[in-house]
Amino acid sequence: MSATADHAEERTNPAARLGFQPEQVVQEIGYDDDVDQELREAIEGVIGSELVDEDYDDTADAVVLWFREDDGDLTDALVDATQLIEEGGDLWLMTPKTGRDGYVEPSDINEAATTAGLAQTRSISAGKDWTGSRLVTPKAAAKKR
Repeated sequence: MSATADHAEERTNPAARLGFQPEQVVQEIGYDDDVDQELREAIEGVIGSELVDEDYDDTADAVVLWFREDDGDLTDALVDATQLIEEGGDLWLMTPKTGRDGYVEPSDINEAATTAGLAQTRSISAGKDWTGSRLVTPKAAAKKR
């Protein structure tokens, strides 16, 4: 695939924009009826397998955490999620966009991430109703610069 084709795919395929790679094990937490099915299918298409669920008992390469305002304590959820991924793995926090049910304030995300020992590296529109925030351990953030 050419570099131009790679860039075109990143613009049209949300999973490619999130940086998922073939053969990665991606664990999904917080699945419910409101998640973005198109994004889930795109991730599965890129990694070449289904997302593993909360019962997966090994470490994953990346975690997708769907989180809504009323899902409990965000810091606790982030700390728990970091225990599920390889060191340097990506944690994608998916929260409802502004004005949607369950919206989480960006300042709350930043505070919870900092308290959990994570750094937010970027945010993207991850679907019609969801925003994705890429969170990494500070060591991983320094390595990827």
